[in-house]
Amino acid sequence: MKFIFGLGNIGESYDLTRHNIGFMALDHFAASQGVEFVPTKLYASAAKVVIDGETVWLVKPSTYMNDSGQAVRAFLDFYGGDVDDILVLADDMDQAFGKIRFRAKGSAGGHNGLKSIMAHTKTQGFLRLKFGIGHPDHDHQSVVNYVLGKFSKDDLATWDDTFKKVDQALVDWVHGANAAELSNQYNG
Repeated sequence: MKFIFGLGNIGESYDLTRHNIGFMALDHFAASQGVEFVPTKLYASAAKVVIDGETVWLVKPSTYMNDSGQAVRAFLDFYGGDVDDILVLADDMDQAFGKIRFRAKGSAGGHNGLKSIMAHTKTQGFLRLKFGIGHPDHDHQSVVNYVLGKFSKDDLATWDDTFKKVDQALVDWVHGANAAELSNQYNG
């Protein structure tokens, strides 16, 4: 069993914001697999898909970004999973807009959702796919306002193309591709 956690904030006011790119990517993948998300009692909405015999839970925490680890811990505890079985999709301001990067471990880099997951799993050693959202254009624009800002139509077109590539990367991960293989194939 595997788990893919897309990070974001719940509620319509957060739809299509930079911080919700994890939700957006997971929504795209769910649609490509023909499944829909339903609320659970595990602090998330989830969809179950079976890919070549492997059960994969697609999970969008409903705890808001800063408490994402609560849903991760709940799913791992309930289904008996391990951190080796998870992939986390999250935004990354330190990466150029539109770029993606698989990373096997590392610090949270200031990302509160990743910090929460690390606190609840007691490790930095889980696979993540980071989506580059770039930095604010203006020095006076706060980080919070930037990450909670909405994508433009042009930005969304870029992501639509990227999500098609990500869909295949997620299937490759389910099939057993490791972090190095995924990095070589998809980073950049």
